[in-house]
Amino acid sequence: MGNPGFSLPALQIIASLWGDPVGVYTAPDRRRGRGLARGFSDIKAYSLEKCWPIFQPPSLKIGAAIQRFVDLKPDLVVVAAYGLLIPPEMLSVPKHGFLNIHPSLLPKYRGPSPVPSAILDGVDETGISIMLLDEGFDTGPVLAREATKIFHGEKADALTRRLFEMGARLLAECAPRWIDGRISPQPQDSSIATYTAKLSREDGRVDWQESAPMLCRRFRAYTPWPGLYTGWRGKRLRLLDAKELSTQEEKPQPGKYTPGVVEVRSEAPDALAIQAGGGTTLLVRRLQMEGRRAQGAAEFLRGYPQIVGERLPS
Repeated sequence: MGNPGFSLPALQIIASLWGDPVGVYTAPDRRRGRGLARGFSDIKAYSLEKCWPIFQPPSLKIGAAIQRFVDLKPDLVVVAAYGLLIPPEMLSVPKHGFLNIHPSLLPKYRGPSPVPSAILDGVDETGISIMLLDEGFDTGPVLAREATKIFHGEKADALTRRLFEMGARLLAECAPRWIDGRISPQPQDSSIATYTAKLSREDGRVDWQESAPMLCRRFRAYTPWPGLYTGWRGKRLRLLDAKELSTQEEKPQPGKYTPGVVEVRSEAPDALAIQAGGGTTLLVRRLQMEGRRAQGAAEFLRGYPQIVGERLPS
């Protein structure tokens, strides 16, 4: 059970260990892009190539979906970024249960956004957990964990892919041992659990009172979605490449800074330099005006020189 491309390694591991799956569950097709062409998940695309049975229920709580799952008689189910709640009636069906690949070191960062939350918190380390699903929300016992450093400047999309690649390798190690009865799942310590919230588009809106280092964390955490954006002249302005201005020639002067004001600085003439909180400056080298294509900052300034000196959002 999974949707995005980064869950593919887990599906490939399943096939390498046990052959063709009895079923692959993924999200329903949906229309995408300006032409609203019907598109489907990466998991479905791969499964179609392999001629595996594909199931795309909008919900698993309806009786027909539950009965169809029961009829498959699965021995084990692997869940990797699937997104639908598994009802209790299904949890008890597979002899060896549901193994979930969760991109954090449980019980830390339970919930739907563990990778962005770890980046926002500025922690140096995260990891992957293989856990047994139960009726709680990421509360089941853990079969295996593996930690990793968060690389400097690593964005959520790259870190997520790396974690799920780790998760697939860890699954290959622990799933056969679990089936053979050679692993005892360890209960989570809920007293030290932390929880994450579902991201919304509003999370990507810039508050220029925040410092540039914090805005850089948000940029990394919200790549690819919801992204980081502000407003200019009534339109959304997406910030596609953001970093903190670092210079030894000039020390921050908070009293002279007005958060949100746009400049062009000699230290970075190919970027918009936007004043942020605490006397810091955010450099934006690539951006996109709503309804327009993405542009480098130099090209953007040739088309919109009037942005220099204005205060965002406006």
